[in-house]
Amino acid sequence: MRPYFRFRRVINWINLSTPLGLLIARVGGATTRRGELGLIYAHGYRYNFPIARAFTVGNVVVTKYPDGFLQGPLLLHESRHASQYAALIGLPMLPIYVLSVLISVLVCGNVGTYNLFERMANLDDGGYPRIPPRWRRRRARY
Repeated sequence: MRPYFRFRRVINWINLSTPLGLLIARVGGATTRRGELGLIYAHGYRYNFPIARAFTVGNVVVTKYPDGFLQGPLLLHESRHASQYAALIGLPMLPIYVLSVLISVLVCGNVGTYNLFERMANLDDGGYPRIPPRWRRRRARY
């Protein structure tokens, strides 16, 4: 494992975001295992919240899908979220992320398009659409 991923893993344990991610995975009935990029994969999450193919808390990437789902661009996207937890000193990222979701919904009606964290993690890799702001859309005239 690269030193950066080791460092990120340690920081996310210290800031308690990874332990919270493991707790969420356990409560959600997910099976965990070590994954690539210093991440912990949690497959088989049974709840439909949050609405996403996968979500990350600390170094734990949680998904309802079976083992093997987390790969390619989606894995890189979720890895960037793990780095965001390390950079924002862990748990304070959660309320800031929720605020960013609300802003995105107000701007365009989608949780990810104008969410700062999703943009920094690359919208396309996360599977988020690029929707124009509400004030730039043409309105149908009847």
